[in-house]
Amino acid sequence: MQTVVVIGSAAAGGGARPGVLAGQWVQAFSRQVMALQRQARKPMSADWLAQALAPLAELVPFSRAWWGQCSAGADEAPPTNWLHGSLHLALSFGAEWNEVGQADRFARQSLRHLGQVCRSSGHRSAGDALESFSRRHDIFHAMAISMDLPASGFRFFVSVYRGEHERAFSELEATVFGEFCQHLMQLWQQRVWESLGLSQAGEGDQRALCDAQGRLIYLGSAVAQTLARHLRDWQGEVLPGEWLASGPAPRLLPMGTREALRVQRQGELLALSLGPAAAGPLPPRELAVAWRFAQGQSHKAIALELGLSPATVRTYLRDAYQRLGVDNRVALIHRLAALDGGVAN
Repeated sequence: MQTVVVIGSAAAGGGARPGVLAGQWVQAFSRQVMALQRQARKPMSADWLAQALAPLAELVPFSRAWWGQCSAGADEAPPTNWLHGSLHLALSFGAEWNEVGQADRFARQSLRHLGQVCRSSGHRSAGDALESFSRRHDIFHAMAISMDLPASGFRFFVSVYRGEHERAFSELEATVFGEFCQHLMQLWQQRVWESLGLSQAGEGDQRALCDAQGRLIYLGSAVAQTLARHLRDWQGEVLPGEWLASGPAPRLLPMGTREALRVQRQGELLALSLGPAAAGPLPPRELAVAWRFAQGQSHKAIALELGLSPATVRTYLRDAYQRLGVDNRVALIHRLAALDGGVAN
């Protein structure tokens, strides 16, 4: 029989805190928060959260952990995980959870009680898919906290687990976990917002952040919905490598005929922003060069016809490719056909 306990967090604006933490706990907590702050000064990466959780394990030992961004769900729609990372869990964990999340009362409690720690002990109802899921991953004791992620359209969560033959999480551990995760969330969001150049009121739902290998660090809800429409069996962790290797940033990745993801370098990271497929027709010279190249003319022939040098033709063509988000002549033909301009003379 599963039990779910919700514990208020003082840092979240309500709930009770133990009157006095033992001195050794206070000292240990202080040391690990300072370790977390040192981690916050390191370059942002897809491993940032995994490394930031290491100090927590010193305070509250756990066997497995899962974190990421999740939609809250509603009566007619289940909660859905959109971006995740994990420690000591199968790569398929997030996708498997999405199949059973509708019945996960513990997850719903956490997503409903923002800023509060939820604890759960016991397997789910015997014989159902959720029980099979929890037994398969040896999840018997669970502890989680969910927090609103302003402007993203999602909620941020951290969950830690212990197996059936381990002890349950205590109330003291839940309090320490909640306080630590409040610090973690604040530092992580600050770093992400800085990397994307956003404020809390910014267009966070239309932005994403990943490393050079396509491993996602942050994902806005509008970008997530667009990726889900265009990537079959997407698991919420990594963008296709061919997207990121198609040319130098900045560039556009067409998402159908109306939308595109603009990819720009942000230090060692890549920032993605969702917008219209094309801001408008190409500048006249670029359009003229692009159409002639699409029709099969050589750089030299285009240069002679338009009174340009071959080097200038190559520059215009390169810029046109980047503006249109294409990397070959066939794709160029299709994108030009979709523009409202026309053949430049």
